Amino acid sequence: MKKQFCAWDGDTLVLNILGTPNAKRDAIGKVKGHQLCVSVTAVPRAGRATDHMVRFLAEEFGVSVSDIQVVFGRMNVNKQLRIKAPKRLPSVIGQQEL
Repeated sequence: MKKQFCAWDGDTLVLNILGTPNAKRDAIGKVKGHQLCVSVTAVPRAGRATDHMVRFLAEEFGVSVSDIQVVFGRMNVNKQLRIKAPKRLPSVIGQQEL
């Protein structure tokens, strides 16, 4: 069975992310294996890129920053996030069978 990059846990979306810090722009990219590629402009120092990613994704999903929990990977490119009751879904997620 193929491992998905996202899954629902009740009304919470669980996302596996491959982060790219120091990018030219903040963007949600394509799915690579079992991870969603997300690029951010922040530099990878002391978790700042992850914090920036959480703020960027909060806006993209229409939730507050406090609705996003970093399960693991705050200081790593491999992350798992839990997004509580997202109001919007980016098209790459809308295309997946959940």
